[in-house]
Amino acid sequence: MANEKDNTRYKPRPISGYPEWLPEQRAVELQWLDTIRSVFESYGYCNIETPSVEELDALTAKGGDEKEIYTLTRLHADPETDKEARLALHFDLTVPLARYAAQHFNALTFPFKRYQMQRVWRGERPQKGRFREFYQCDIDVINIDHLPLYFDAEMPQVMYDVYQKLDLPEDVQIRISNRKILTGYLEGLGVAPQNMTAVTRILDKFEKIGAENVMRQLVEEVDMQAKTAEKALALASIRGSADGIAEALGGLGIENAVMGEGIEELVFVLESLSHLPEGAAVADLSIVRGLDYYTGTILEAVFPHDTGFGSVGSGGRYDDLTGSFINRKMPGIGISIGLTRLFSRMVEQNALQVEAGRVSPTDILVVQQNEAAYQAVQATARILRSRGFNVETFHSATKMKKQLAYAEKKSIPFVWFPPAEQGGGHEVKDMALHTQQPADPEGWQPENPEILCIRKKM
Repeated sequence: MANEKDNTRYKPRPISGYPEWLPEQRAVELQWLDTIRSVFESYGYCNIETPSVEELDALTAKGGDEKEIYTLTRLHADPETDKEARLALHFDLTVPLARYAAQHFNALTFPFKRYQMQRVWRGERPQKGRFREFYQCDIDVINIDHLPLYFDAEMPQVMYDVYQKLDLPEDVQIRISNRKILTGYLEGLGVAPQNMTAVTRILDKFEKIGAENVMRQLVEEVDMQAKTAEKALALASIRGSADGIAEALGGLGIENAVMGEGIEELVFVLESLSHLPEGAAVADLSIVRGLDYYTGTILEAVFPHDTGFGSVGSGGRYDDLTGSFINRKMPGIGISIGLTRLFSRMVEQNALQVEAGRVSPTDILVVQQNEAAYQAVQATARILRSRGFNVETFHSATKMKKQLAYAEKKSIPFVWFPPAEQGGGHEVKDMALHTQQPADPEGWQPENPEILCIRKKM
């Protein structure tokens, strides 16, 4: 019978596209989330959380039909009564925001500035830097009828601050464009309105597949003339700063009111970021952003020395994302920090700043020297916790060597020895310095408090 059970035992294995981390890595990920949250809140964004599940019609109302969406069905669904899937896991946090804003319209204060830090799901083929389940950290601001261009300049500034606070070992560059430039330029080239979406989505592949393949797809899939395709590619090759970008775009020889408006907006955003270090934020007209709802400023954050890795942040302006949900014009702009993609890169490169090998948030382990000392152990732990320390107690009165080995393996910085008998004194051991001295749980402070759990609020 035992052998039969062994044969049917499920052997655990990783599921491709669904990352999970060891405790010490997860501790750093939580620190990253805290850091990103603090930056978002420093700009006045408030937090909301929407359900992981949305109605499928809501997710596909604006651009979502291009995503590989996970729908929900019940294992024991009745084929007669449970027909097509009605619910699905959200693939981003922007469409749920649009639904949320429409649903709670009368209760919100506008401009509505919110941030969300949640997992999203996409049924894509897993590969390096691309997952099926991952964290997105988003901010968006939406307003009624009109949204000042000021917010377009704020978004890349917030992005820059996040990457700086995360103290990454690599520089991140924010590349900025404007969909009005692309739209106006393509109109000036004579691209038919019905082909506009197909053309922009092909151009969006410029960084991934290169100019030659983009050229081929424009000619073969959209039936674009070769000379027109060359001119479309000429736009995608333009890079620069606020000083030269208008001149470079003017040299394309296309005059279009929409394109002119986009150039003015792009220059305004770049000039607003002129205080950043050189190269931190640049114009890049190859940035397209594939989703239909982007209408103005668009941006992506990349590693400039490894652009093939893909973006680690993106976003843009949308004029009417909520139009599918409410009869009010509500323009907005937002960005998303691709936390999981960025974090996984640091894990692979062994570049995480793991706190001195900590695999536990515990600051102090209170040992149990004998069974009779149980109440003293618990009382000591309660006092230390009330003072803000993270404290765990050893689970049994076993050999002291074993208890100390446990603390060492988990990199717990301090071990506390409560009185072994009534009337005795307390002692604390510094595991790093290998020193042990008398201590009072009511007033003890470590000489090196910086080694305590860094997320602590002392």
